[in-house]
Amino acid sequence: MRLNRIGTAVAGLGIATALVLTGCSSGDSGTGASAASSIITVNGSEPQNPLIPTNTNETGGGKILDNIFAGLVYYAADGSPVNDLAESIETTDAQNYTIKIKPDQKFTNGDPVTASSFVDAWNYGALLSNAQLSSYFFESIEGFSYDADSTLTGLAVVDDSTFTVKLKQPESDFPLRLGYSAFFPLPKEAFDDIAAFGENPIGNGPYMLDGEGAWQHNEQIKLVVNPDYTGGRAAKNDGLDIVFYATQEAAYAALQGGDLDVLDAVPDSALATFESEFGDRAVNQPAAVFQSFTIPDRLPHFGGDEGKLRRAAISMAIDRGQVTDVIFEGSRTPATDFTSPVIDGYSDSLEGSDVLKFNATEAKKLWAEADAISPWDGQFAIAYNADGGHQGWVDAVTNQIKNTLGIDAVGAPYPTFAEVRTLITERTITTAFRTGWQADYPALANFLGPIYFTGAGSNDGDYSSPEFDALYKQGLAETDIDAANKIFQEAQTVLLKDLPAIPLWYSNVTGAFGTNVSNVAFGWNSVPIYSEITKG
Repeated sequence: MRLNRIGTAVAGLGIATALVLTGCSSGDSGTGASAASSIITVNGSEPQNPLIPTNTNETGGGKILDNIFAGLVYYAADGSPVNDLAESIETTDAQNYTIKIKPDQKFTNGDPVTASSFVDAWNYGALLSNAQLSSYFFESIEGFSYDADSTLTGLAVVDDSTFTVKLKQPESDFPLRLGYSAFFPLPKEAFDDIAAFGENPIGNGPYMLDGEGAWQHNEQIKLVVNPDYTGGRAAKNDGLDIVFYATQEAAYAALQGGDLDVLDAVPDSALATFESEFGDRAVNQPAAVFQSFTIPDRLPHFGGDEGKLRRAAISMAIDRGQVTDVIFEGSRTPATDFTSPVIDGYSDSLEGSDVLKFNATEAKKLWAEADAISPWDGQFAIAYNADGGHQGWVDAVTNQIKNTLGIDAVGAPYPTFAEVRTLITERTITTAFRTGWQADYPALANFLGPIYFTGAGSNDGDYSSPEFDALYKQGLAETDIDAANKIFQEAQTVLLKDLPAIPLWYSNVTGAFGTNVSNVAFGWNSVPIYSEITKG
């Protein structure tokens, strides 16, 4: 694909079109605010870390950052990139880019958004000593190093509105990445005290924090409209109250009771009934979301050849179709790869994908082969966050593993997403754990590199494969997207042999909204398009 200018769409993405649903305004329930206010109440979760764009790689914090910051591009409902702060993104060789930003852009403290706002933020995110979770996203830029502090020499400020980017090699999807939060700009004030900034961030997006104390930890965060934002996501409401519910059931009850306007995750217990209850205010559509669980090879019995055998046995002990039908009422689709069917290049017939099919006989055989290397002892547990509605499927999957392999297998719940994520990122968790991926940008590469490339920021299992790394980099170097996707498919055959994560299923977004809100659309990545929602 020739990458000359990023405008309102990129051909060949193959993204599912968002479903737009409209409710009436005459109902007597479904709003969490007074009739005179158009503050929209939505569900969320407590961010794992302070709100620094380059150190946020989970959905709770990402949902907030995407609303209080504006990057060079944003993603439309169908996944196509649209210029936000970028006036133009140009290249002739897919390796050297010239980026011009629109004039008169401001942060909410009044400071101008300049080329340096991007270059300084990216350099901060890439610096090894800053230990940012999303530093991996800068790996492609010349000067990036995993071994020592190094400035991104591939970045250069031309003038206040122009900067250039030089990559280490041509890469097919670099412009598509630029709507992800790691690439957001930062004001100079952020670098005076980055920790304090993360607690009260100063952004440039369609919303901003509602003054001091807007972020009430473990309860909610209150956002109001940023009057200086001039991009394509200008808010059509007065703000967002993002409420951190302890469970999905609690959020669903709040929607039913009129204390929540928009819900983006229906609990398992309501999947059979929510569409009949909410009618045309129910949402059930494909999204770029992949679910799995990870078994680090540092755990006893999961290293080397023994570990490969046990992972394959566990994968084949799971009847994914039964779980998606019984637990999820058909709102999930059994996985056949590591990406998503709504992304261009997806394949359901990769070599080695039989390891993702239920086969009790083969599972027992592989487990016995692993026992011949080192007899199994202990318990197999899958850790998960109890506030995310995962108990049902974890119990079902561990029961299947227990019944097929004859071992003690259980779920290991933690109260909050932030708590379990901290244990995972600190590498102190001692069990397998739930993982998943909500796409940052609409490309196969985004489901692969950030999670499985050696040293990547979301590589929670510390997987490392020179063969996979080489294929991934080869795919990135292709400027033709179809050729790149074929190489990414080949890279997945390596993953199917090693199973650094156990693919489970692809998720539909299931949600609903109250009668006092209208123009509710859920985008390609399962997130509501909050700026478009109206009330009253």
